[in-house]
Amino acid sequence: MKKEQEVESYLRGEMSGEERLKYEIAEELGLLDQVLEKGWKSLSAKETGRIGGLMTRKKREKLR
Repeated sequence: MKKEQEVESYLRGEMSGEERLKYEIAEELGLLDQVLEKGWKSLSAKETGRIGGLMTRKKREKLR
């Protein structure tokens, strides 16, 4: 999905659960504005790793 289409679907609330979770975590970490402006490629490896780690943690918590 192109960046513009992905941002529009996020803003309309039409994303899959996993994609929506990724955006929610980016917002919690204060990175959402950067992602919306410049895309996911603008994040550092540390930032993307943190998002991935938190996504995994939240998925595990749902399974319990």
